[in-house]
Amino acid sequence: MDSAVRKYVFIGISILAVILLITRLVQLQVVQEKEFGKESQKNSIKKITETPARGLMFDRNGKVLVDNKPSYTLTITPFQFDKNLIDEVSSLIGEEPGYIKELLSKAKGTNRFNPVKVKRDIDFKLISYIEENRERLKGVSYQVESLRYYPIKFRGSHIFGYNGEITEKQLEEQDGTYYRQGDLVGSTGLERYYETYLRGEKGSKLISVDVNGREVGPYNDGMNDIKALNGSDLHLSLDADLQEYAEKLMLNKRGAIIAVDPRNGEILCMVSKPDFDLSIFSGTPDAKSIAKLFSDENKPVFNRVTQTKYPPGSTWKMMMGFAGLGSEKITTTSTIACGGSFTFGNRTFEDHGAYGSINLTRALEVSANVFFYKLSLMIGLDNYTKYSKMFGFGARTGIDLPHETSGLLPSTAYFNKVYGQNKWGQGLLVSLGIGQGELGVSPVQMVAYVSAICMDGIYNQPHFVKKVVNQTTSEEKMLQFTQRKIDFPQKYYDAVKKGMYLVVNGTGTAKNIRNSEYILAGKTGTAQNPNGNNHSWFVGYAPYGDPKIAVCVLGENAGWGNQFAAPIAAAIMVRYLSGNSADTYSESNVIKVND
Repeated sequence: MDSAVRKYVFIGISILAVILLITRLVQLQVVQEKEFGKESQKNSIKKITETPARGLMFDRNGKVLVDNKPSYTLTITPFQFDKNLIDEVSSLIGEEPGYIKELLSKAKGTNRFNPVKVKRDIDFKLISYIEENRERLKGVSYQVESLRYYPIKFRGSHIFGYNGEITEKQLEEQDGTYYRQGDLVGSTGLERYYETYLRGEKGSKLISVDVNGREVGPYNDGMNDIKALNGSDLHLSLDADLQEYAEKLMLNKRGAIIAVDPRNGEILCMVSKPDFDLSIFSGTPDAKSIAKLFSDENKPVFNRVTQTKYPPGSTWKMMMGFAGLGSEKITTTSTIACGGSFTFGNRTFEDHGAYGSINLTRALEVSANVFFYKLSLMIGLDNYTKYSKMFGFGARTGIDLPHETSGLLPSTAYFNKVYGQNKWGQGLLVSLGIGQGELGVSPVQMVAYVSAICMDGIYNQPHFVKKVVNQTTSEEKMLQFTQRKIDFPQKYYDAVKKGMYLVVNGTGTAKNIRNSEYILAGKTGTAQNPNGNNHSWFVGYAPYGDPKIAVCVLGENAGWGNQFAAPIAAAIMVRYLSGNSADTYSESNVIKVND
């Protein structure tokens, strides 16, 4: 190839290269400018997720029970953070360096560009330090969040519950993508049960930053920001004044109280003692305090209203009456001879006294054990189980709190499983007849049961929340709870209720709580406990002819039903009916009567 040809080939290749280069520049700067411009903008914009304030909780009279307060949370963005600063930052927040290293190690992939929440509720002194050293402390910043605040004079530990940082397991199992590492989520109580209402909707804010990661200002004047929407408020049926009073009655005691409006199942107060201070879970929880709380042998975190499974003792005798009447083994007027003791096989079961031939109403008044020993054998285990289920035993009530027990309602299948097929005798029924044996119930089951009795068979699902109110739209959502009818003839309810009336207003075991202004009715119970003192029970309602409150009190290892539970229950009922003005409780207002 001569020199002239080589010259033209070189010129042609050069021209082609220039054309290709110009074409590519046009493509990048004109055709794809919009696409690459967005990518360029992303490199200069920081996205901050805004966590909404959780919804508030109000009592039945509009009093704020659970509120929020502003708080600052220290964050670290792993992609920008210099790990040589770990020791400095850890000393600033009072944590071990390993704590920060572990948190940052969980931020992988694109999460390295998102701020990791390291320490909640930091003080203003630390915020000032971060601002003064922002250029050096790259990746270290803070966010404004809200923490729970309780402007009340009582605890309500087992009602409200608390929030905690979401776990890795919860993150993996969540339905959707709402939660991220470091987010708070309802852990117990109403906080957990109504989490989806309370949490609100997250927002986001775009911040322009320079090449050093320093914030310049809102991107696009904030036009692209998404405002966080606060969570919805819960309006509860709880009576704050009655709750405060109930907690005072149980101060330094062990047990449970729950009171409801029997007409609709609305919970008026609920106490489980021992309890705990919810504020220790607000902010950054102290690990030692939390560990001490959960290892406490008194189990203050355990909700004795919804999670206990104790024999109900003589408070079960109304249930036996309905089983006897429903199975037609007795009528409201038929009698059973009560001679003071009852022998079955080679065992003799004692009673509190010899009452002669008595009917159901009289048997309830004097709490005659022999009557119910014999009645349990008459009705048989299958009828015992059948009619007990009608009053909700052996199943959860559906109270709007997590972790409710279903209790234990013995059945033929249960005894076959425990003792072997047909390897158990009818003698087990004798103890079951007076609320002992394998039977296990919770106070919330018992208050639902006594409510159904005083309402002539209307069984209402116990619940705290009356309505949910959206903070943004003010839209109100009235929640629906189940109501059903336990269909017995009215004369059955009349006979049982008359017996409960006489327990307090006749010669019964709770005559010590008789009130001159309000007619109270109820039943005491003393449940034997092989591991210590007996458990004290009382279930009741008032006023007798027009029920407005039903209550259950359980005293752990507190002795006779009329010594502990009955006076407290009476005080609760009178307090509520008097508009939270009367205080009838006295430690000396007790008598020792067998029940």
